[in-house]
Amino acid sequence: MLIRQAKASDAEDLARFINMAADDLPLHFWRKSVGPDGDPWALGKERAARESGSFSYRNAWLAEVEGRVAACLLGYPAEEEPAPIDPDTPPIFVPLLELEALAPGSWYLNVLATYEAFRGKGTGRALLAHAETVARAGGHGVISLIAADTHPAALRLYAAKGYAEVARRAVVKGDWQVEATEWILFTKAVG
Repeated sequence: MLIRQAKASDAEDLARFINMAADDLPLHFWRKSVGPDGDPWALGKERAARESGSFSYRNAWLAEVEGRVAACLLGYPAEEEPAPIDPDTPPIFVPLLELEALAPGSWYLNVLATYEAFRGKGTGRALLAHAETVARAGGHGVISLIAADTHPAALRLYAAKGYAEVARRAVVKGDWQVEATEWILFTKAVG
């Protein structure tokens, strides 16, 4: 297995991993953004190929197995002093922002996702270990992440690797079709 920094040319894989990690919430948002005649995946790829922003390829690492992209880690430093949530924020995102604000100054692991064909082969564990290396190198003593309650394998992995549950918030669904009912914030000291 090889873990490497993502490149702009990885944008298609990154968009898919970003969407997988959040139960199609990004695709739901991209669809609303481009309208009925737009291409939501093109918007996702455009966002992933940007030089800056949370979902930029510059914040991502990919695990390759036998030369094929298998899994993704995407993370970045959380704000030291989170700003109040903008009143115009779509309600669907408010619980996530509330949870993020509970781990200020942490290294926020936003995406950890593995293509189905590569699950159970250690890519998630390897990327979690890589996240700890990145967090420490950046001077962050804590990693935070948010997971949906419908990802039992991921929840078991986080618990096995020492992540502790900090808080939960109800998922706001609106017109987003998802089985998840709660978002769960986990943290782990790594410093």
